[in-house]
Amino acid sequence: MRQNLIKARRIIARAAGRAGVYMLLCAVLVITATGRSYAQHDTLRSIVQHFDGYRSQALQEKLYLHLDRPFYACGETMWFKVYNTDGVLHQPLALSKVAYVEVLDANQKPVLQGKIALKDGSGNGSFVLPLTLRSGTYKVRAYTSWMKNFSPEFYFEAPVTIVNSFTSLGVAPAPEQAAYDIQFFPEGGNLVQGIYGKVAFQGVSKKTGKGIDFTGKVVDQDGTEVARFAPHKFGIGHFSFTPAAATYTAIIELPDGQVLRQKLPRIYEQGYSLHLEELNPEQLQLTVTAMGQQPEPVYLLGHARQIIGIAESARLQQGTATFVVDKSKLAEGITHFTVFDSRQQPVCERLYFKQPTQKLHVQAQTDKSLYTTRDKVSASLLTQGPAGQAVPANLSASIYKLDALQSETATGIYAYLWLASDLKGTVEQPEYYFTATGPEAEEAVDNLMLTHGWSRFRWEDVLREQPPIYKFLPELDGHFIRGKVTDATTGAVAPRITTYLTAPGKHVRLYNAISDASGLVQFEAKDFYGPKEIVVQSNFEKDSTYHFEIFSPFSDRFSTRRFQSLDLAAHLRQELTQRHISVQVPYAYHSDKLDMFRDPGIDSSAFYGKADETYLLDDYTRFKVMEEVMREYVPGVQVRLRQGEFHFNVVNTPGSAVFHTNPLVLLDGVPVFDIDQIMAFDPRKVRKLEVLTRRYFLGPQVYSGLVSYTTYLGDLGGFELDPRVLLMEYEGLQRQREFYAPAYETAQQLQSRLPDFRNLLYWSPDVVTGADGKAAFNFYTSDQAGTYIMVVQGLTGTGLAGSAVTTFEVKQPL
Repeated sequence: MRQNLIKARRIIARAAGRAGVYMLLCAVLVITATGRSYAQHDTLRSIVQHFDGYRSQALQEKLYLHLDRPFYACGETMWFKVYNTDGVLHQPLALSKVAYVEVLDANQKPVLQGKIALKDGSGNGSFVLPLTLRSGTYKVRAYTSWMKNFSPEFYFEAPVTIVNSFTSLGVAPAPEQAAYDIQFFPEGGNLVQGIYGKVAFQGVSKKTGKGIDFTGKVVDQDGTEVARFAPHKFGIGHFSFTPAAATYTAIIELPDGQVLRQKLPRIYEQGYSLHLEELNPEQLQLTVTAMGQQPEPVYLLGHARQIIGIAESARLQQGTATFVVDKSKLAEGITHFTVFDSRQQPVCERLYFKQPTQKLHVQAQTDKSLYTTRDKVSASLLTQGPAGQAVPANLSASIYKLDALQSETATGIYAYLWLASDLKGTVEQPEYYFTATGPEAEEAVDNLMLTHGWSRFRWEDVLREQPPIYKFLPELDGHFIRGKVTDATTGAVAPRITTYLTAPGKHVRLYNAISDASGLVQFEAKDFYGPKEIVVQSNFEKDSTYHFEIFSPFSDRFSTRRFQSLDLAAHLRQELTQRHISVQVPYAYHSDKLDMFRDPGIDSSAFYGKADETYLLDDYTRFKVMEEVMREYVPGVQVRLRQGEFHFNVVNTPGSAVFHTNPLVLLDGVPVFDIDQIMAFDPRKVRKLEVLTRRYFLGPQVYSGLVSYTTYLGDLGGFELDPRVLLMEYEGLQRQREFYAPAYETAQQLQSRLPDFRNLLYWSPDVVTGADGKAAFNFYTSDQAGTYIMVVQGLTGTGLAGSAVTTFEVKQPL
């Protein structure tokens, strides 16, 4: 485990290095450019150094899932592509080799879970939606093992609608009470007596999760009105006033006539306030105002995605300090302006959004705008950089029918990486903030920034003297299977116990680990694919009283995001009926093509490599007793009987000596420590016998050779395992399912009477444009006429993200 930690730290340091050099240079220049006292310099430098130390240890990963469509029926397959980027430059990140994808119901309970293999920062998978699901809105989320060390608010999440057309919809009616949620957010985080402050607000419907229109006013405890307000966009807006020593109440009138009364956040007698305003098109002015504070220095740190753009100090003069910031010094995207007091404690924070310009421009088009059913469609893609230059990109493409059930597309990768991924909660229509222009759009994005605060990390973790200890390591080479060893009698943790995990099979895999001081074990299961039955044990010849437990690798923490509840109108009956039919047709006519999987391309040889001696027992005289087999034609292993017990002494070929301790003995990969048990096994069930006639190193363990038996089916051949082993089903990495769609290339295929009611015409997670930025692919329309939408998402190796959406029509032939 220590080796994994060291390796992880090296990879994290390399991944964070490019941004780190830039950040430190900027910070040093800003600090040395100021003419303030050495004490202020030392304090500011300390804050920057703590921030850089944390950044180098806490690289942020961002996952984005391209889902093939937003609406599904039970029985259909949900396809997705995983993009893994670093949180600083948004470049593909090869840190984690496994992503965890889940489908959660309305109660945050997982109904589907998968472990997706990642290579070079991407991977793909699928879920077949079972007929046991209830109709409703579900949440698809994705994260890595490393991301579990941080807030679940920053896992990728997206809503999907799943309808079970085989049962009654069974949708619970929306609650009538408390159907709206109104929140208030003081600028900088605090309302302080006597300090003029801005207060943002957001009103959403609990039923839809979207912003609402309303009007409101703020009154003090005497009923005197001090402010009026109404949303500007998406239920978000702001108002300003100077709070006094009073409590304030917002009186909100909703469109349905309902009136809500809600207290404003607490008014502090003393404290700090932060106000941001546009000084001119090139500069921002940030004003720190303090009430009840001494004329002490305050410190401003401006950082975007862990890149410091500004680090300055100023002294409060008559309770006010002003900072003027050049926008050119700020990184693109969301900048967090954090104010620290003289004790290096964060006291205010304000977000500011700088419109990014580094975008991947994706052009997607079809050879025609109108097709007939069962017609061939030729699609072409072009990817270009910000200056219009051709760039190669890794893309995913989905083409599905656009009808009343699927009227919206999901958040694109560009808007997600630059905006939604850095904010807690749900951002309604994030693409709006990148496409709209003018004063109205600028006010909308600033209001959005006002309704969010504080970072994806905790400042107490940043400013601590010792670096934080992370519970979950990044999975650098394979899936981590974690568990615990305890004393079966007392229940106490069992440290320093060598534990073995294997999945019996023809392809011999064995993993070992030593429990730490807390009894925890961690097996790095490389190339561990598909459902398997695993065996977990220790050497019961030495460790006879231990209990084993395997943990779920999926996160048990959940975000607070809410998504729109299911509300299917009666006029959608026809579309639902059509979907019900289209689900059943493939199973009726193409069931043999729906469960085809790609070979993962892993090494099928045993974990110990090429054996020194290999015996296919069918090539020899078959004996009924294992002792005869070993003595007659396995010269590399000497069978000895001592005090009534069998022992194996392997010949150490390099020196022609003989080991005097038992080797590691395996049956279909399962360690067998009692040689008497293997000698009692029927050799006629063994297909192959392999021997390593040399020392073998497995992790921290050294063995006097190795003897491996493989049965015909790889199922232990009826061998009776020790009752103390843990035997359980375990799902490994998901195997990649092949997307199937019929082709109509010949007249016979075109005239086939088999129905084709596909609404998903094409899905590919692996579309790659070349150096000229071009790629092309073909597919065929189905028997369903209507409007179809093509959605393309993609990323370049340098971190340019972009997407494209286009539509075409399909009509019945004349």
